[in-house]
Amino acid sequence: MKKTIVIMAGIVLSLLSVSAGAQQTWDAKKNPTVDSIAALYRDKIVAAPVAPTREDIFPVIGKYESSVNADAAHITITLDEQNKGLVWIEGLPQGKVKAMLRKSPATYKIPAQKTAEGKEVAEGTLIFDKETNTLSICLGKSYNAEDPSAAFVTPAEEPAPTAKNSKVKKPVQPKAWIYTGTKLSKETARN
Repeated sequence: MKKTIVIMAGIVLSLLSVSAGAQQTWDAKKNPTVDSIAALYRDKIVAAPVAPTREDIFPVIGKYESSVNADAAHITITLDEQNKGLVWIEGLPQGKVKAMLRKSPATYKIPAQKTAEGKEVAEGTLIFDKETNTLSICLGKSYNAEDPSAAFVTPAEEPAPTAKNSKVKKPVQPKAWIYTGTKLSKETARN
């Protein structure tokens, strides 16, 4: 009987010590070994990069203002919801025009098209310069795939033929319409 009581007391005592030990939680911050290893890498931890926003991927999206073009003082460019390679340009005197992404992130071809207002729009080029925050649109000159910025270069005037009876006529090209504007920042757009 004494043996049974001693065995039972031993079992109860060991169960109490196990339950008391189970209630203590292990904390890595209080462990000197973990702390010494973590100290080696604290200065080398790099923050996770911020995910790019829609405006970072498509920097041309936004509102623009021009002091040069009175007929299109305010332009808005929005992304097409079904096709991420298309943008819509609103505020042009020709009406709402679409442009197709050609060179990422901000070079677009404006195809010849008819607007909803019934106006014919000639082929053109749209380029957004992220460094200067400037939008350039040229309508009336074909898109040059090798050098899209060539649409914005004005050709040098050619001298008139010297012979009076020269019948060489150069075909008359329609004058290109050029827009230049700056992107409004988000803070300015809210005001």
